[in-house]
Amino acid sequence: MRFALNHIAAPKLPLPDFFAAARELGVTEVEIRNDLPDVLSAWRPEDVKAEAEKAGVTIVSINALYPFNVWGGDLPARAEDMADYAAACGAKALVMCPLNDGTKVTFDSLVGALTAMKTILDTRGLTGLVEPLGFPVSSLRTKAEAIRAIEAAGGEGTYKVMHDTFHHHLAGETEVFPDWTGLVHISGVTDPAVSVADMLDAHRVLVDGADRVENLAQIRALLDAGYDGPFSFEPFAPEVHDAADPKGALKASMAFVSAQA
Repeated sequence: MRFALNHIAAPKLPLPDFFAAARELGVTEVEIRNDLPDVLSAWRPEDVKAEAEKAGVTIVSINALYPFNVWGGDLPARAEDMADYAAACGAKALVMCPLNDGTKVTFDSLVGALTAMKTILDTRGLTGLVEPLGFPVSSLRTKAEAIRAIEAAGGEGTYKVMHDTFHHHLAGETEVFPDWTGLVHISGVTDPAVSVADMLDAHRVLVDGADRVENLAQIRALLDAGYDGPFSFEPFAPEVHDAADPKGALKASMAFVSAQA
């Protein structure tokens, strides 16, 4: 197996330092973000590309377009801007997250958004990574539904799904889809007091032996089924972001997962 790093794993590192830290950890694939830190508003895409090339890393995705499944308002323009930026900085894919506020979104709206987005992605040579969110309030919780919608939109050559171990567990989804999986996000939950229904991004830490969301079982299932892409660390917990030695913490988690999986 091989690892990737999402910038949220060490958000206090400036972009060049993040790229350098990845290489020092033996990682050559990274994800940049438009939320925390917002690289897109602070960096010109050509400068991001130059920094990545200098560090010897590949940008596998920009994370994320939201809410991709409600196609209206300023979303089409934001989608084009983000896709332009992704292509210019050398990113391979654009992560796409669904509306996550308790509002229902119809299957037809999901298919319509995927159809509209397909042209934007195809003209720029990008893959769309559809990431179901397992939260109870999410409008798209499972990979099975995402795949059904991708097929309905004729998007088999454009889209892959994101397998996020945290969201997979929250959604109660058991099937993995190795042929459809473009990238895997990994993060653990170790707080013994929080129920699965109440788990939030702030609970997501690096994977270790106290993990409650079955990262190791999911990773093994994906590898056994033939998935050969990277596993990208995506922890959101403040204690991870505030770590005195983020590189050391990541190194320990990488060693644990490698030894167990």
